[in-house]
Amino acid sequence: MPLSPVKRAFKFRFHPTDAQAVELARTFGCVRKVYNLALAARTEAWARQERVNYNATSAMLTAWKKTEELAFLNDVSSVPLQQTLRHLQSAFTHFFGKRAKYPRFKSRKRSRKSAEYTTSGFRFRDGRLTLAKMTEPLDIVWSRPLPKGAEPSTVTVSQDAAGRWFVSMLCEDPSVQPLPATDSAVGIDVGLDHLLTLSTGEKIANPRHERRDRAALARAQRCLARKAPGNGANRAKARRKVAKIHARIADRRRDGLHKLTTRLVRENQTLVIEDLTVRTMVKNRSLARAISDAAWSEFRSMLEYKASWYGREVIAVDRFFPSSKLCSHCGKLAQSMPLHVRTWTCEGCGTIHDRDVNAAKNLKAAGLAVSVCGAGVRPQRRTPGGQPTTKQKTLRREP
Repeated sequence: MPLSPVKRAFKFRFHPTDAQAVELARTFGCVRKVYNLALAARTEAWARQERVNYNATSAMLTAWKKTEELAFLNDVSSVPLQQTLRHLQSAFTHFFGKRAKYPRFKSRKRSRKSAEYTTSGFRFRDGRLTLAKMTEPLDIVWSRPLPKGAEPSTVTVSQDAAGRWFVSMLCEDPSVQPLPATDSAVGIDVGLDHLLTLSTGEKIANPRHERRDRAALARAQRCLARKAPGNGANRAKARRKVAKIHARIADRRRDGLHKLTTRLVRENQTLVIEDLTVRTMVKNRSLARAISDAAWSEFRSMLEYKASWYGREVIAVDRFFPSSKLCSHCGKLAQSMPLHVRTWTCEGCGTIHDRDVNAAKNLKAAGLAVSVCGAGVRPQRRTPGGQPTTKQKTLRREP
């Protein structure tokens, strides 16, 4: 059954003229100002046990523009200002739905510089994009073509900490269609020695992108630390140098994960992963840097949205499932399995296991059990006689 076209964001670098850079910087500042004013108004209303919605903040924006103090808001396009109010409304919706924390004020130095334009705020003709309040189109570096006949519905302009300018266009991509169904399934165990270990026995090396630039990053950070605090040009130059190294690391990491997740989704119908709490794991001071560099959360996010695009299934097994301690051959559960133990021998059947491959096989078996019959994937509980229950036996079958 054909699905409706998938909406994808196509992100490109662009090089603004001096006038465009000034206009965009002014827009970023106005967007941040309106967001903070609206958040303050809603917070005060919240203290009075009143609710202020998007329509009320939109009326406030009209009133603010008429004041002498905030008359500069009229100098930029009204579209990004309205969009930031919608983003604030979404933030409060997630807060009331207990899916996020209370919204925070945007900082001039730390917050992301961005502005979102809807169709009334830009013109896209013959591959040339012109934003509101601008006379010249943006000089975009077209690193890849947009889908044939695509018309952006939303355009987001941003500038990262390294000073690079980006434009993201949200378009419908009819080329994204479900792939032909297959019978293949794979269990995926993430790690640090190897980024991924598959139930097929394949191990994918951890590129350790941050380690490759660690020395250069340390030098740049020491140089930044020696600069006097404030808004001096030398400190800003040193800060951009640090940001450029971080950007280079993040770009390499993202590129590698995109290629890896695309390959896994194309080759397998069912992908089984472990539901890890990365936010808790990075509190380990000894492993925090390595875990952050591996980007397990970003890997899972990419895997899930690409699976939804191409008609694949991603199953997350409960984090308490003893995938490493459970023998994938006979199902016997080992008493303990310290992290330094990479190979072990099952006391029940004598099979010698590679720790990571065995975990990937168990994840695959548990995921298939959930997919087929809805069996649980919690740690095994034994009856008083020491035998596993019937539901637990479904986890012991071989992949």
